Amino acid sequence: MEPGDFVITPSWTWHHHGHEGSGPMVWLDGLDIPLTHFFGSTFREDHHDDEAAVTRPTGDALARYGSGLLPVGYRHGSLNSPVFNYPYARTREALHALAQAGAPDAHAGHLMRYVNPIDGGWAMPTMATMIRLLPRGFATQPYRSSDSQVFVVVDGQGELRVGAQRLSMQPHDVLVVPGWMAYTLHASDALVVFSYSDRVAQEKLGLWREQRH
Repeated sequence: MEPGDFVITPSWTWHHHGHEGSGPMVWLDGLDIPLTHFFGSTFREDHHDDEAAVTRPTGDALARYGSGLLPVGYRHGSLNSPVFNYPYARTREALHALAQAGAPDAHAGHLMRYVNPIDGGWAMPTMATMIRLLPRGFATQPYRSSDSQVFVVVDGQGELRVGAQRLSMQPHDVLVVPGWMAYTLHASDALVVFSYSDRVAQEKLGLWREQRH
């Protein structure tokens, strides 16, 4: 894991928390536990060893599934992406290329979503994950949607305006916009913001709505 990386822990998959460096490390967990708890499908199981066996080398998933290629004959039985780590270095290159190709969307900036490379859908079946780039000096037009959104500042500085509130945005800040509240984003410097919400679940249930002012 590197700063800005997006890492998923799919259901029915062993995972561990560890730190091999010398300095402190902090990451943000975005969980769908309230949703799965509502359906009565939340449970956990402890592994019998301190660490699960590593069966593939580092970078194997990106090589197999994240480069516009798939192994011939591959069959995927999960709704989750087979790519567990989306490196920020690659993401930043994609955002930069998008910014060079045209003007930002008036309500979203240069906004991209993390996808499951198998079917082109969202990376996870219950949570929508996205990342956006706002050029320096750019401000979005008012926007609102039915999903509550969590924003995490990756790079740059700016401001989030919700109603009468003005919230400063610095790297590593976490900000939340409740569903159906209009907001705008303002970039005082080139601003990169990661976000996640329950949009994908709402879409599947026919509940998701948006409004562009």
